[in-house]
Amino acid sequence: MTIKEVNKQLETANNPVAKALHKGDNFKVLVIGFKQGMKLKEHQAHLPSKLTVISGKVLYKQHEKETVLDTFDEIDIPVNIPHSVEAIEKSLCLLTQG
Repeated sequence: MTIKEVNKQLETANNPVAKALHKGDNFKVLVIGFKQGMKLKEHQAHLPSKLTVISGKVLYKQHEKETVLDTFDEIDIPVNIPHSVEAIEKSLCLLTQG
């Protein structure tokens, strides 16, 4: 029910909503929900990661490069490289870390 919880919390949220979908000793899968215009400010990944859009559309920014990710698109996120994510429309993403 994790994805349903994220969707429910997103109704009243002012920032993206993230919840762990699955965790192991060396990995974590997060569900991240965005309303249109919500943004994850610039930050760095400390583990190899992959962002997969399961619905909606987001803009992934890394340095000067901008990549639009549509439903079912994915992108590898390198370790220790500043990046941000902004929702072009209401979106749900999976973030796989590790």
